[in-house]
Amino acid sequence: MRVAWAALAATMLLPMAAMAADAAAPMALTMARARIESADYRASGHMVRVQVNGARISFPIEIKAHWFPGVLRVDVELGTASKTGSDSLLSGHIPAHILLEMRPGGRSTILVAHPGDKAAVVLPFDKWSEGPFGNEFSYEDFLEAQYFWAGQTALGAAKFGARDCDQLKSSPGAADKSHYAEVKSWLDHAIGFPVYVEKTLKDGEVKEFTYFGLRQNGGVWSASQVEVKLRGHAGSTLLIIDRGAPHANLGLKDFSPAQLTHF
Repeated sequence: MRVAWAALAATMLLPMAAMAADAAAPMALTMARARIESADYRASGHMVRVQVNGARISFPIEIKAHWFPGVLRVDVELGTASKTGSDSLLSGHIPAHILLEMRPGGRSTILVAHPGDKAAVVLPFDKWSEGPFGNEFSYEDFLEAQYFWAGQTALGAAKFGARDCDQLKSSPGAADKSHYAEVKSWLDHAIGFPVYVEKTLKDGEVKEFTYFGLRQNGGVWSASQVEVKLRGHAGSTLLIIDRGAPHANLGLKDFSPAQLTHF
């Protein structure tokens, strides 16, 4: 609190603050889960790798997602770079088609295919922390599984910039497959959408996700840009959404593994 209270008053207020924090957890968590459990969208844009020297390399991206009973399916297609160069990132990048299925309780799967593949392959769990441009924006980050993990703790109200947020700490349980030890989310108090997220890897490194350009379309909130930084390292990765449809009426046929080899 901003005002310095007497010791007795502070002692009396502590239980009230704890109760308020506990009450905020279900609401923030409910809103975060509801956002995922109502997903039905298409989006297109580009991923941009910002190099240490400030140079940018851009790749087109198409995303579609839909929540089916008990499972979130996300289809991601990454294209080739819009410009060429000698950078090692360009030479090592291969277009990819990815199907991610997030099932609460640790039964998530990721399938990946590249041009020329006859069938998609299951991505081993030890590769989930990797990504098209290193580990800043990893395959696992498309799942948003943290809001369904076993451990959920309210950290109370917090400010991020001008926004009033509910801060939530998510910790994976024994059955939850993740390379993260914990995730802290700053969720806008009014809409439950993340403004800023810190993801701590099990090796101790921290990834910082900042959400820009929050907007509402057809009753659905989204961000126009997400920036990911690895704390203590130069450079970043941007996910920029140029256009999309919040109610795409997607069905199972839109997430067929057989389609992953079609580029």
